[in-house]
Amino acid sequence: MTRVLYLHGLHSRPGGVKPTFLRSIGVEVINPHLPDEDFPESVRRAREAFEAESPDVVVGSSRGGAVALAVPTGEVPVVLIAPAWRRWGDQDDVRATDRTVLLHSERDEVIAIEDSRELVRRSGLPAESLVVVGVDHNMTDPEALDALRWAVERIRRTSD
Repeated sequence: MTRVLYLHGLHSRPGGVKPTFLRSIGVEVINPHLPDEDFPESVRRAREAFEAESPDVVVGSSRGGAVALAVPTGEVPVVLIAPAWRRWGDQDDVRATDRTVLLHSERDEVIAIEDSRELVRRSGLPAESLVVVGVDHNMTDPEALDALRWAVERIRRTSD
């Protein structure tokens, strides 16, 4: 079973739509609470969960994407969902593997898709690492959830 460390966004909580969806497709989800008011503490908690749980994939959504960028994941693949890297932390590139995926909606009114395009460029990732999908920043519509499933399954297949 694939183990995913899921890092939620600002004003979200463990057990939201995306981690619940991942569980529904047979993924084991590690979903620590990340405090809204303390980014360094969020990074500390995420790092602690990463080190204790040895996930196969790290998924970070919005602010959780910025947290994911701040955690040294080594060769563990990362899926970033509309990552808020410009607003949080100081990491401005992905320490990437060829299995890194970014999911972002063209109609996102919270985090501009150009931020993900720039993150792909800065990180030296191939353009196809960015999957443009979804109806808004929440990324909980069926198309966005299907893309999340695809990203995790793609990583699962290339890990075997």
